[in-house]
Amino acid sequence: MSLQDEARLRWAHLQTRRHFLKSFSAGIGSMALSSMMGPAALGAFSSGSPLRPDDPLMPKAPHFAAKAKHVIFLHMAGAPSQHELFDYKPLLQKLDGQQTPPSLIEGKRFAFIRGIPKLLGPQARFAQHGQSGAWVSNHLPHFSKVVDDVTFLKAMHTDEFNHAPAQLFLYTGSPRLGRPALGSWAMYGLGTENQNLPGFVVLISGAAGPDAGASVYGSGFLPTVYQGVQCRSDGDPVLFLSDPDGVSRDMRRRSIDAINEINRREYEETQDPEILTRISQYELAFRMQMSVPEAMDIQTEPEAIQREYGIEPGKVSFANNCLLARRLVERGVRFVQLFHWGWDSHGAGESEALNHGFLDRCRETDQAMTALLMDLKRRGLLDETLVVWGGEFGRTPMLENRTGQDNPFVGRDHHSDVYTMWMAGAGVKRGFSYGETDEIGYQPLSGRVHVHDLQATILHQLGFDHERLTFPFQGRDFRLTDVSGRVVNEILT
Repeated sequence: MSLQDEARLRWAHLQTRRHFLKSFSAGIGSMALSSMMGPAALGAFSSGSPLRPDDPLMPKAPHFAAKAKHVIFLHMAGAPSQHELFDYKPLLQKLDGQQTPPSLIEGKRFAFIRGIPKLLGPQARFAQHGQSGAWVSNHLPHFSKVVDDVTFLKAMHTDEFNHAPAQLFLYTGSPRLGRPALGSWAMYGLGTENQNLPGFVVLISGAAGPDAGASVYGSGFLPTVYQGVQCRSDGDPVLFLSDPDGVSRDMRRRSIDAINEINRREYEETQDPEILTRISQYELAFRMQMSVPEAMDIQTEPEAIQREYGIEPGKVSFANNCLLARRLVERGVRFVQLFHWGWDSHGAGESEALNHGFLDRCRETDQAMTALLMDLKRRGLLDETLVVWGGEFGRTPMLENRTGQDNPFVGRDHHSDVYTMWMAGAGVKRGFSYGETDEIGYQPLSGRVHVHDLQATILHQLGFDHERLTFPFQGRDFRLTDVSGRVVNEILT
C-alpha cells in the first residue's frame, strides 16, 4: 500500500459513514462484552496495577538469550583525546614539535587544522597496569586499578568529524535528525522491567548538554513512549513531576483516570498507537511521583559508598550520576545514558586545553567511573550490565594552533579515523585490547570497529540480531545500524 493510499484509508476511517458504522458496531459488541466481564475487560488502570497487554512498555522477549539486561553508557561529550589516556605512542613523544610530513595530511579533512601542523607528543606519563598490562596515563590513577575488567577498542572509527553529527551518528545511526536513539531501540525491543520508573533514563553533567541536543536520546519515528527521560541529581528529579499546590494524590488519580478513559475511547476509534503512548505516559508519570524521589536519593547510600564515588550532595556532578546509574539498574531500569560535557580539547583557551581543562575533566570522572565498575561487580550486577565509555570521535596526533602563534595552551583537532573506547561486563572479555594503531596513533593497523559495529554489538548483548530489530517508516523498514554493521565477536566471551 502506498503512503497516499494509506492516508486516504486513514481519512476514510475517520470520516465516512460506512467506516463509522463498522467501527461502531464493533464498539457495541465490545461494550456488551465488557459489561459482562467487568472493568478488567477494558484494561482499567489503578495505581499499582500491572501494565496492560497492549501497553507499549510491556516486557518483550529478545531474539535470543541476552547477556546484558541493562546498559550504562558513559559518554564524554566533546571527544576525549586517546593520546593522553590510553593509546601510548613513544615515537610520537620523540617527534614532538616536528613538522608533520605533508603526505600524512594530503587529502585529509580536519575541522580546524590549516596548513602543515606540528606533531604533539603525549601530554601525560604512561605506565602498564594490571595483569593485562594495559597502558593507562597518570591522568586516570583510579581507573588504572580496574583495567583487568574491561576491553579496550583501540581502532574505533566514525564517518563524522564534527560534534553534533558525530553524536547523532553514534546514538541514532545517522548524522541527521529524526532517527531513534540507541536507548529507544532497546526499549522498543525489550520493554521495561520496572513499571514505576522510566526504562530509559538520561543523566547530564558538566557545563552543558550534548551538542546534538535531546535528539541523541529521542525516540525519532518510534512511539514517543520510548524516548529517554532526563532526570536530575539536584532539585526535582524530573521537571513538572510534582503535583501543583492544592492537588491531592487522590485528585490526581481521578483526573488521570478520566483523561485515560477519553484516550481509550479515542484509540478504539482511530487505532493511533500514539494514544497508547499517551496513556502509558500518564500512568508512568503518576507512578514516578512515588518511585523516582526514592530512587534518586543518593544520600541514603552508606557513607563508605558515597566516599567511594566521591559524590557531591546538592550539586550536579558526574560522580552523583554514576551512583544514580547503579541505583537505577539495580531497580530494573533498562538503559541509563550519562553525558559529561567539556572534553573538546582544541587548546584555544584554558578550559579546552590538554594542560588545563582536560585535566579537570579527568579528575571529575576518574574516581566515579572506577567506583561504578567496582560497585557493580561487588553486587553481582556487572555480569548483567554492559558499561560503555567513549566519545563521538578521537583526536589528531598533531597540535592544533589556529592562530599560528605561540600559545600557552595545547590541544588537538577532531579525528574520525581512529580513537579509543572501552566496554565492560555482560559477556565482554576482561583485560583485553582489540585493535591497533600506527606508531603515532594516526591510522588503524588492525581491528577496526565502525560505529555501526559498536551498535550491532551492544544490541547483540541485549539479545538482538541488529538486522532484524526494525521499524516500518515511510515505506521501508529502518534499523539502528542502517545497512551495515557487524557484531565484534572478537571481544565477546
